[in-house]
Amino acid sequence: MFGSTKASYYLSFALLAGCLWLSSCQSIDLYERVVSIPKQEWQSSFKPQFKFSIRDTAAAYQVYILLRHNEKYEFNNIWVRLYAQAPGDTARLFSLELPLANNDGWMGTAMDDLYDHRIAVTLDPAIFNFKKPGEYTFTLEQIMRKDPLENVLNVGLRIEKKP
Repeated sequence: MFGSTKASYYLSFALLAGCLWLSSCQSIDLYERVVSIPKQEWQSSFKPQFKFSIRDTAAAYQVYILLRHNEKYEFNNIWVRLYAQAPGDTARLFSLELPLANNDGWMGTAMDDLYDHRIAVTLDPAIFNFKKPGEYTFTLEQIMRKDPLENVLNVGLRIEKKP
């Protein structure tokens, strides 16, 4: 009996490992990276950079800006500059106001006193698109009147294929 339990344990482990291996071979049409803000004070001079590759230029993509702050964040929005650079091109500048709260409170998902936001961003296709294969570089800069911007823990970027 001990031998069969041990054998079934190894078989279960082998099946799980095989499933994980097979699922890791599938292409995920997604890029996501989050950067920690030093001392939870986003200095305007701190400009996180995100690099990712696009191969499928026929697909449409959705850009999201990710932001985590605590309950002490004192504004209901954040203004950022997004510098978007396609392969072999110059960077394009987008100034974006990202809403974080409305009359009902914070709009992101909450966990204790932390709030996570995933905000869809529309980039004007006449100015910028993903029509060249290769490495893209996006840079984020906070442009609020307060510098440093306190109580911001993380900022990030998510790129995913639209269905």
